[in-house]
Amino acid sequence: MVHHSGSIQSFKQQKGMHTSISEILKEKSLKPSRRSLPCLAQSQTHPINLNHFLSVPLSPEPKADVEGLSQSISTSCSLLPPQTAEDGKDHCVVESEATTCETRADESFLLQKRTVFRARFEARTDSIQQGKNRAVSSGLFFRDGKKRIDYILVYKKSSPQVEKRCTFEKNLRAEGLMLEKEPSLTNNDIMFVKIHAPWDTLCKYAEQMNIRMPFRKKCYFTDWKSKTLGSRFHMRCRQIKSWLPRNPMKLDKEALPDLEETDCYTAPFSRARMHHFTINNRQTFFSNSTRSRIVHHVLQRTKYEEGKLKMGINRLLGNNTYEAAFPPHEGGYKSRHPIKTHGAQNHRHLLYERWARWGMWYKYQPLDLIRRYFGEKIGLYFAWLGWYTGMLIPAALVGVFVFLYGLFTMDSSQVSKEICEANTTIMCPMCEDTCDPWTLSDSCVYAKVTRLFDNGGTVFFAIFMAIWATVFLEFWKRRRAELTYDWDLIDWEEEEEELRPQFEAKYSRMERVNPISGKPEPFQPFSDKLSRLMVSVSGIFFMISLVLTAVFAVVVFRLIAMEKFASFGWYFVKKNWQFATSGTGVCINFMIIMSLNVVYEKVAYLLTNLEHPRTESEWENSFALKMFLFQFVNLNSSTFYIAFFLGRFAGRPGKYNKLFNRWRLEECHPSGCLIDLCLQMGVIMFFKQIWNNFMELGFPLLQNWWSRRKMKKGGGGGQNVENKAQLPQWDKDWNLQPMNAHGLVDEYLEMVLQFGFTTIFVAAFPLAPLLALLNNIIEIRLDAYKFVTQWRRPMPARATDIGIWHGILEGIGVLAVITNAFVIAITSDYIPRFVYAFKYGPCKDKGHHHKDECLQGYMNSSLSVFDMSELKNSSQPIYCRYRDYRAPPWSTGPYEFTLQFWHVLAARLAFIIVFEHLVFGIKSFIAYLIPDMPKGLCDRMRREKYLMQEMMYEAELEHLQKERKKNGRRYHHEWP
Repeated sequence: MVHHSGSIQSFKQQKGMHTSISEILKEKSLKPSRRSLPCLAQSQTHPINLNHFLSVPLSPEPKADVEGLSQSISTSCSLLPPQTAEDGKDHCVVESEATTCETRADESFLLQKRTVFRARFEARTDSIQQGKNRAVSSGLFFRDGKKRIDYILVYKKSSPQVEKRCTFEKNLRAEGLMLEKEPSLTNNDIMFVKIHAPWDTLCKYAEQMNIRMPFRKKCYFTDWKSKTLGSRFHMRCRQIKSWLPRNPMKLDKEALPDLEETDCYTAPFSRARMHHFTINNRQTFFSNSTRSRIVHHVLQRTKYEEGKLKMGINRLLGNNTYEAAFPPHEGGYKSRHPIKTHGAQNHRHLLYERWARWGMWYKYQPLDLIRRYFGEKIGLYFAWLGWYTGMLIPAALVGVFVFLYGLFTMDSSQVSKEICEANTTIMCPMCEDTCDPWTLSDSCVYAKVTRLFDNGGTVFFAIFMAIWATVFLEFWKRRRAELTYDWDLIDWEEEEEELRPQFEAKYSRMERVNPISGKPEPFQPFSDKLSRLMVSVSGIFFMISLVLTAVFAVVVFRLIAMEKFASFGWYFVKKNWQFATSGTGVCINFMIIMSLNVVYEKVAYLLTNLEHPRTESEWENSFALKMFLFQFVNLNSSTFYIAFFLGRFAGRPGKYNKLFNRWRLEECHPSGCLIDLCLQMGVIMFFKQIWNNFMELGFPLLQNWWSRRKMKKGGGGGQNVENKAQLPQWDKDWNLQPMNAHGLVDEYLEMVLQFGFTTIFVAAFPLAPLLALLNNIIEIRLDAYKFVTQWRRPMPARATDIGIWHGILEGIGVLAVITNAFVIAITSDYIPRFVYAFKYGPCKDKGHHHKDECLQGYMNSSLSVFDMSELKNSSQPIYCRYRDYRAPPWSTGPYEFTLQFWHVLAARLAFIIVFEHLVFGIKSFIAYLIPDMPKGLCDRMRREKYLMQEMMYEAELEHLQKERKKNGRRYHHEWP
C-alpha cells in the first residue's frame, strides 16, 4: 500500500520479513513456542515490489469503513453519466444501501478506533500518497488505496435486470463484503463492481469452509544414529554436489525468490483459536487465491430475490444480470525492467518470466507458484502433464531405437530383397476390366518403408509400452500423494457441493432431506433419472452409429479410388496407386473427423444437460465421459478398420467379394497392411496436434487482437485508449478471453486421446511417443502462455486428483494390451514369417531361426497362384500371383486353404493368448510392487499427526499461561 523509506527497508531485511511502519512501531512480534518456530512464509507470499502496496497494520480492522464506503459509492455514482430512468434507480438504490450500511455499523467500535486511524492518517508522508496513487492506478485496489480487489463483477447499464442486481449487491454488503463501482474506459455500457472481503468476513467464512491455515513450522523426527551419522554423510554429499555442474532443468531459487519453503503445520481455521495461528500480516495471511475462493463462496450463496432458489452468481450470469464474474489478475505480465535486476512485479509477472516464456521450455515447472496463483485443480493438471511428458522420454528413446533398427536393416531385409528382385513375378490385376497385371518389383519402395515399422523390435516395443503405461499410472499415484501432502490436501474433503441451478429449477417441487446436511433439498425421482439416462445413452449410440457411417463412406471412397488410381493415365500415380489411395483416404477421413468433432461437443452438451446432473462435478464427469467416447470412436474407428478389417475379406481372384456387387474390397499389399495403419496414425496425429495448438493459442490471440483493435478505435463508445498500459486491471481482464466453459475438460481430453494414440497402436507406429513428447513440450508452454496472458484468471479451485480421467487412462492401458496383441498377430507379418522360418523355411531342421537366411523363399511361399484364363475362357493358361495361402489351380483341391494357412492361424491365436496373459501378469505384478504412497511419506504423516496434537495442547497451554499473567494470577508450571 505504501512505499517505505530506506531505513525501514533495511530494518525489514534484518528481520527477514515484510512488515509495515505501524507493525514496527506499535506491534510486538509473535514469540515462538518452546519447541518450534513460527512459520514466516505467510508474510512473504508476495514479491518485493508488491509488498509495498500490501503491508498493513496488524491492528484489528473495522467491520466496515463506513465513511470511505459511503464516499466511494457516492463518488462512483456521481461519476456515472446520466442514463435511463432505470439506471438512475440503480444508482439511488446503491446510495440508499450505503446509508443502510452506516446505520448498521457499530458506532462504539468506530469511536474507539477513530483516534488511532486519525493518528495514522496524519503520519502519512508524500511518498506514501504517491504509492497509494500507483496502487489505485494499477487497478488492484479501491480508490482509497487500502482495500484490495478480490473479485470483479461486470454488467451492462442497458440490462433490464436492475432490481435483481441491486438486491444481490445489497445482500453482498449484508454478508460483510465491500463493493465499489467503476465505469469502463473502453465501453460506456459496461460497469465494473469491485469486491473486497474485509478481515472479519474472511475469518468468518474461512471457519465455515474449514480452510486450513499454518500455525507452526514443521519439525522432523530423527533418531540419534541418523542425526550423528547422517550429518557427516549429508555434508559429504553436499560437497560433492557443489562440485558438479548445476542441473539446467531445475529452476534456481534465486530466479524464483517467491518460492520459499512454506513448511508449516496446518489446521482448520477457527476464530476462537486465532492465537494458535501465525499471523504476521493480516493482508497476506490469506493468499489471493484463498480470498477469491472465499468471495466466490459468498457469491454462490447470496440471494438476489426472495425465495429459496433465487440465489447464486451462476444463475445471475445465466439470465444476463451480469456479463462476467472473475477474480482479477495481480497486474501485468510484462515489465520494462529486467526481472534479474528489479525483481518481479507480481506473481503473474513471475509466472510469465519463469514458466510461460518459450525460453523456459527445458525447465521444470514451478508447481508451487502455479498452485498458489491458479489453485490446486489447475496445479494438478500441469503436474500431471509435466509428469506425463517426462515419462514419455524413455518411451520415445526406445521407439526411436526400434525405428532406427528398421531403418538400418531396411535394405538388408530378406523380404524386401525378394520383393525388389521379383521382376518376373506377375501379380493379379487390381480390377477386372480396366486394370493390367503388374510386377511385384513395382512395390519395392513400399516394402522397404514397411520394414521401418514391421521388424523384430515390434513385439518388444509393444510389451515395453504396455508395461510403461502401468508404470506411468502407478508412479503418478505416488507423485499425486506427494503433491497432496505438500499442498496440504491429505485431510481435505470436498465440501458438500452446491446444487446446479438447473437442477434446482427443474425439481424444486420435489424435496427430500439431505442425509448429510439434514436440510430439505430438491430431489430427482429414480424413474425420471432412468428415463433421461436411457435417452442420453440412445443419443450416444446414435452418434457412434453416425461415426461408423462416416467410416463406411471413407471405405467406399477408398474402393473407388483404388480402381481409379490403378487404371490412371499418369504412370507415376498408376505405379504408386497404394500410396495414393491410402493418402487421399486418410486426408478425407481427417477432415470428416474434425468436422464431426464440432457436432459432438454440442450433442454431448445437450445430452448432459438433458440428464440434469445434481452437482457441477457430476455434470463435468458426465460431459467428459461423453466427449471421450465420441472423440475416441471418431479418431480410432477408421484406424481399427485398417488394422483388423482391411484385406481380411477380399476373397480371391475369380471370386472376389464386392461391395454392392460393384466395387471390389480392398486387399493388403504383399508386404502387409501395417504401412497403411502407420500412415493413418501419422497423418491424424500430426495434423490434429497442429490444429489443436492453433485452436488453443492462435484463436484466442486473434480474438484478443480484434478486441484491442476495437478498443483503440473506440468501438465500444468509450475513450480512445492508445496505450493499453493506461487501462486499469479490471478493463484489461475484461478484454481477455474467459476460460473454457467446460473447465479443464478440453485440456485433459486432448492429452488422454494422445495417450491412446501413443499406447493403443504403438506396435504399428513406434514414433508415436516421440511425436507426443515434442507436442507436449510445446503444449506445456502454450497452455502456460494461454493461462497467464490470454485468459482471464480462472477461479482457484481445490482438487486432490485428476478425477474421472484416471479411470479412463487405466481403461486405455488395458485396451492397449489387447489391441497391440491383435496388431502384431493379425496386422503385421511377424507371425507368418515366424511360422515360415520355424516350419517351412530352409532352417526348419536347424537350431537357429529368425535370421535372414531362414526367410529365403518367404514371398514365394506367401503368394498363391491363379489362372487368369478362367476369366477370359482361354485355353492357354496365364498365371498370376496374389497374397493368400491357397492351393494352385492344378492341384486336386484348387484354391482351397493350405495347411500353412491353418498353421499361421493357430500361431496367431496362440500368440494373442500368450501375449495378453504375459503382459497382464507383468502389469499386475508391477502394480502390486509399487505402493500408491511412499512409505516415508506415510511415516511422516503419522509423525506429524502426533506432533500436531501435541503442539495444539502446547499452544493452548501457553495462551492460558499468558492470560493468567495478565490477570495477575499466580503462575504455576502445570496443565490447566
